[in-house]
Amino acid sequence: MAQLAPIATLVGTGASLYGTVRQGQAQAAQAKAQQQQEAEGLALRQQQLAVQQESEARARADRLERTTAATRARLAASGVNPDQGSAAAITTGLERDAAEAAADSNEQFATRMAAGRSSLLNADGSLTTWLRAGNGFSGALRSLLE
Repeated sequence: MAQLAPIATLVGTGASLYGTVRQGQAQAAQAKAQQQQEAEGLALRQQQLAVQQESEARARADRLERTTAATRARLAASGVNPDQGSAAAITTGLERDAAEAAADSNEQFATRMAAGRSSLLNADGSLTTWLRAGNGFSGALRSLLE
């Protein structure tokens, strides 16, 4: 009867190991399905952000063109050449301000896109499952050796 105890322990550990592996496989399948859903949602959000960014860029470019044209027309109407001196400084300043606003918007866009990415360090539970299985197996071996 004393000889059956290590065999029973080994069989019990094998069953536990099998259950742990199956549980890990189920967790991995569930994690994969969840990651796929998250990836689809992320792709949709990124597409929406890209469309919004393009729309905002077109609106900024239109505003800049209208403002520059209006400024040049007012300067020309007052008898000032809009391409020289302080008039040129005004139009150049408008363009520089628009470029800075576009750069800020692009930076915010890049930040929002980066914030949607999931971390590469997210655990899917598979390593933990194998560590638990190894711990159970080592316990069985230890009891056999004692």
